[in-house]
Amino acid sequence: MLEILLGRLSKSLYNQALKKIAKFVRTNILPAAIAEVGLLCCACVHTNPEEAVSALVEPMLSAVISSLKGTPATGFGGRGVLETSVLSKAKPTLSPALETSIDCQLKILSVAINYGGPVLLRYSNQFLEAVASAFESPSWKVNGAGDHLLRSLIGSLVLYYPVDQYRCILSHPAARALEEWIGTKDYGDEDSSIAPKWHVPNDTEVQFANELLNLHLKSALDDLMRICRDRIHSDPGNEKLHLKVTLLRIDSSLQGVLSCLPDFSPASRNGIVNDPSYIPFLIAGATGTTVGSSELRENAAEIVHYACKYLLEEKSDDSILLVLIVRIIDALINYGSLEFDEWSNHRQAWKLESSAIIEPPINFIVSSHSKGKKRPRWALIDKAYMHNTWRTSQSTYHLFRTSGSFSPSEHAIVLMNDLLNLCLHSYETVRGLAGKSLLKMIKRWPSLISKCVLSLTENLRNPAAPEYAVLGSCAVLSTQTVLKHLTTDPKTFSSFLLSILSSSHHESLKTQKAINELFVKYNIYFSGLSRSIFRRSGSQVGGSDFSDLVSQIGSMSFESSGLHWRYNLMANRILLLLAMASRNDPTVSSKILSETTGHFLKSLKSQLPQTRMLSISALNTLLKESPYKVSAEDQGALLEDLRTNVKSSLEGALSEIFQEEGFFNETLNSLSHVHIITDSDGSSRGNHGNSSFQSLADKSITRFYFDFSSSWPRTPSWISLLGVDNFYSSFARIFKRLVQECGMPILLALKTPLEDFANATERSKQCVAAEAFAGVLHSDVDGVLGAWDSWMMGQLQSIVLGQSVESIPEWSACIRYAVTGKGKYGTNVPLLRQQILDCLITPLSTAATTTVVAKRYTFLSAALIEICPQKMPVTELEIHNKLLNELLANMCHSSAQVREAIGINLSILCSNIRLRLSFSNEGADHGNDNPNKTETWVAFLTERASEMVTSIQNTSQSDNMETAAHSSVEYGTTLNGDIRDDVKWMETLFHFIVSTLKSGRSSCLVDVIVRFIYPVIALQETSNKDLSTLAKAAFELLKWRIFWEPHLQRVVEVILSSSTDSNWRTRSATLTYLRTFMYRHTYILPKAEKQKIWRTVENLLRDNQVEVREHAAAVLAGLMKGGDEDLACDFRERALVEASTMQRKRKQQRNLRSGQPLSSIHGAVLALTASVLSVPYDMPSWLPEHVTLLARFAAEPSPIKSTVTKAVAEFRRTHADTWNFQKDSFTEEQLEVLADTSSSSSYFA
Repeated sequence: MLEILLGRLSKSLYNQALKKIAKFVRTNILPAAIAEVGLLCCACVHTNPEEAVSALVEPMLSAVISSLKGTPATGFGGRGVLETSVLSKAKPTLSPALETSIDCQLKILSVAINYGGPVLLRYSNQFLEAVASAFESPSWKVNGAGDHLLRSLIGSLVLYYPVDQYRCILSHPAARALEEWIGTKDYGDEDSSIAPKWHVPNDTEVQFANELLNLHLKSALDDLMRICRDRIHSDPGNEKLHLKVTLLRIDSSLQGVLSCLPDFSPASRNGIVNDPSYIPFLIAGATGTTVGSSELRENAAEIVHYACKYLLEEKSDDSILLVLIVRIIDALINYGSLEFDEWSNHRQAWKLESSAIIEPPINFIVSSHSKGKKRPRWALIDKAYMHNTWRTSQSTYHLFRTSGSFSPSEHAIVLMNDLLNLCLHSYETVRGLAGKSLLKMIKRWPSLISKCVLSLTENLRNPAAPEYAVLGSCAVLSTQTVLKHLTTDPKTFSSFLLSILSSSHHESLKTQKAINELFVKYNIYFSGLSRSIFRRSGSQVGGSDFSDLVSQIGSMSFESSGLHWRYNLMANRILLLLAMASRNDPTVSSKILSETTGHFLKSLKSQLPQTRMLSISALNTLLKESPYKVSAEDQGALLEDLRTNVKSSLEGALSEIFQEEGFFNETLNSLSHVHIITDSDGSSRGNHGNSSFQSLADKSITRFYFDFSSSWPRTPSWISLLGVDNFYSSFARIFKRLVQECGMPILLALKTPLEDFANATERSKQCVAAEAFAGVLHSDVDGVLGAWDSWMMGQLQSIVLGQSVESIPEWSACIRYAVTGKGKYGTNVPLLRQQILDCLITPLSTAATTTVVAKRYTFLSAALIEICPQKMPVTELEIHNKLLNELLANMCHSSAQVREAIGINLSILCSNIRLRLSFSNEGADHGNDNPNKTETWVAFLTERASEMVTSIQNTSQSDNMETAAHSSVEYGTTLNGDIRDDVKWMETLFHFIVSTLKSGRSSCLVDVIVRFIYPVIALQETSNKDLSTLAKAAFELLKWRIFWEPHLQRVVEVILSSSTDSNWRTRSATLTYLRTFMYRHTYILPKAEKQKIWRTVENLLRDNQVEVREHAAAVLAGLMKGGDEDLACDFRERALVEASTMQRKRKQQRNLRSGQPLSSIHGAVLALTASVLSVPYDMPSWLPEHVTLLARFAAEPSPIKSTVTKAVAEFRRTHADTWNFQKDSFTEEQLEVLADTSSSSSYFA
């Protein structure tokens, strides 16, 4: 903003501003505002360098030089030969005030001269003096400020940058403050002055820049070499200070010159091509004029390498020196990276600011308005400048990637080795900076990655490697650049994997954490292997092919290898990833996949919980073939030759394993340990029990299993009877795929263990048996029908007839999994679904206990919920109709648990039947009476419900009246028995309603639900608490249901009829339902229906029961808050007229006995109360009259008096905060009436 402002000013205004700014800068030293003052001076210099440099820069330069004169000097600034006698003296210092003043002025100068350009040449001698004096100062703070000044000075001389970016280009005098913005699609060339003027260094600037490089780069390199080679200092303190200043001079020179100093010449791999100039630039760009030479960079590399070696040997504990040497190496070898960092930072700032300086595009058809996004000229120039900076950073980054004839310069390789050593330093800061610099280099030269990986992985293998070396190695190896390169180089890939698995000897917690994180990142970035990995590399020294690598890692994945469990888990995980990647090479895929699958099948018996879980994940990934699988449609057409010829590539290896004696017994027993059953009936569902046996540190490894988010269960789990299960679908999927891979032999091997575990007393064993049985039932292999007849059906029947209830959730999930549809959308019918349903629908004997009956219905609900109604075959529809008749006949069952299960099954059956009929046109193909036949249950339920409600209500009324009727014992017993059956039947119906509303399938049963609104409302309060509880549960779900036409009309009729019910509790419940009903149907309810409901609620204001009247007033208040404003206004007017008329009549008959009923007067008062309470915080114009009239009824008898008192008190409370100005809406008389009503009576009155 400062640059824009100063650039728009006229010359006279600019001169005035410059004088004030110069005076402010000269007279104030603000250390906390260096950046702000520097930017202010920079804006002045950028606008008019000629005048600003003389007014701002020259005075500050003179002030700095004069301040440094007479201060102690170290002689490290590069202006002469050091005297050893001077160096032996005591270390001089500066006063804090002087130090702060000089530091502040130098840093302001460094920001101010960024765009000075050739104007700075006038003061070249002063700049040389200021920079040298700053480096010779004994203060490290002043040395750092000199560093800023030197880099800014060199950059201002040699770099390209716009110099008239913010000036106004229009000639009209009124256009200086605001000019037309430029569209990105506007290619017109009406005004050639739109192009910016760039700073292009002249010969004098280049000469001065070279002079600065000779003084502070070349001379500093010579000083550095003398310090390290000749050991010119006897005092370590002086040597450290000299090294710091010398390295700082080198660093600031390199940071200032950027890529203007030519890069290393790349080495030729074939020794033929020496001049790379024939290679065209892929991206053209330059940050400035070339200064210095590539020989200077190479000389710097040699000296810096020598200095790095010296520092690591003699000064390895000095982090400042090592950080400086890392920064110098980074500037030398990563050519263009400094420009890229500058562009990246500017890009982030542009993202934040672009929305404020870019006008959005105008979508007009007229061509003059279709220029796209518009922005000011200075923003376009800024964008172009930063784009040039990006091109500069990329111009040589990809220069030698197009040809394989070049390799990095020897000097670059030497410095890379230094970075490798610095990456392993004991100081974390040094390791981090060196690692970032190394990463930049290997991104530019990928051929160096192999050498780095081989060097760093040795630290993981080496037991004697210190902790910091391992931490540094892991930091570099875990970068995405290295991990991606591993997939293309067999040697480094093998070294990387084996080094991780061989690093368990490191005992430090930090190293183990770093290795864990490295392995986790490897898992994240692993995306397969290049084909070159699978080829045998005969040229490798000690190399091995891919199969040997897999075998070596496989041998480390066994528990007998002696590795720590975490590394055993890593080996298994790597083995899985390699097996998956081997599918790209058919020559090795079959052998590796079969061996790996067999290994993980054996690992299911592992004693390590994490290994078992990884084996489950691995088998779900590797078991993909299904040669024995058949579909329900093809089971009769399966040819005999296919049965003999089809065989899985994994069958041989797997058969040898599972045919071992006791294999499945041990496997099922091992898997049962994963099912952790807590005392609170909790489960480990979803996490496979990991949270129970793993610490937080261990989860960093185990959390990266493949999380198979399969589409099971396909339907929502809303049935409460199914409970919380410990059924893992991934376990069932393993057994299903094993059967599909190996066919009938595995069924025979599973039979006995499965029967034993299904009959076990431990719930965990029954859990794993349920999973295995589910996988077998869902396998759909050839021969499974015969196995069903021989033993599976008997096993399922024994499960149903068993008395155990703890494992019902798991066996329900087993059946649900077994009947789940196949295919992408779950519409294909499993082979055994019909047999399972036939088995479950078979009636139980009359001697069956209620536990068995409830279990059977629970299993049926689990099976029916997974059936896709749209694709349901005719046989399943017949099963639905058969079961529906059974359920309707058993709705009066004596057990509450069975009744709940019947209600749930009814909701599933009826919704399935309805959906089947609505999504298919097959109804006419099965007889014209089929639709009517299936709908008889609706009429049956409706008629019975109507009868039951009347009977239960009459019984409740007789119980409340407590009549002492003397009737015969037999008659009374029969009546009570009938009533009990009616209550049980109605409880089952309420379970049906609740289940339907919870299931998400209520849309297909809306017409049925509407018929049961009255029973739900009418039975809210009865003498039977269980029935009332169920009615209230159904009521809570029902009141939020939205009804559309034509069902909406029927609901309104039910509401209107319920409001006139003889039972006052029913009328009150109707009002409760109305409150939510009107809110949910505000925008879809016809106005005529709204008027009927309003009239009905108004009539209830005069109800005989006081509770109903008060409830109606509360409902009306709510309706006026969010209802129809016309209806609310009409009601308020009528309520006011009626109450006023009644008040006048009461005054006339004050001394006479009133002939008006109390309910009528109370109704009028409640109408006023509803109006007043409908606006709890506002003060509309009609409210004062209403509340005053209401207060006049305070003298009436109870309950009118209490209603008025409560309403006025509520009015006072809700308007208390704003009463000071809302009371102006009342007259004095009205305020007196309110005051009389609000004041409490005195005992002495």
